[in-house]
Amino acid sequence: MSSDDDWQPRSASAADAGDVAGLLHDFNVEFDTPTPGVDVLTSRLRDLLAGEETFAILAGTPAVALALVTLRPNVWYPGPVALLDELYVVPGLRGRGLGSRVIGLLLAEAAERSVSLIEIGVDEGDLDARRFYERHGFAATEPGSDERALYYFRELEA
Repeated sequence: MSSDDDWQPRSASAADAGDVAGLLHDFNVEFDTPTPGVDVLTSRLRDLLAGEETFAILAGTPAVALALVTLRPNVWYPGPVALLDELYVVPGLRGRGLGSRVIGLLLAEAAERSVSLIEIGVDEGDLDARRFYERHGFAATEPGSDERALYYFRELEA
């Protein structure tokens, strides 16, 4: 890629499922996390991205950065709550503002969809990610509190 303009973020469509899947797979491989593989992810993403509850943002051609977001209703907010499932920039391009550009489009897309809250799960030890999100206005504490929020999960067997 020759310039930053080549990395302009854009909304992904169901036709981009393979690109989204490839980046998600690479992300998991990089961090030694299990992945079902590009083919399975592509199939799932083709359906999800065709609907209203999941959207993705890609940057670059070929794609070098990704945000994957799912939406859900929530009793506490008038608009949907968004979960940033993944934000990924290929290793060789980190630190060049690509993630910030993707977050910028994510925030614009969230506003268009009347999203009331964006949630992100971040590993405690991932200081770079924590600083990145804090720099973009995200917090690990609720207003008026100094207690950090924790994210718990439990996978269920199919």
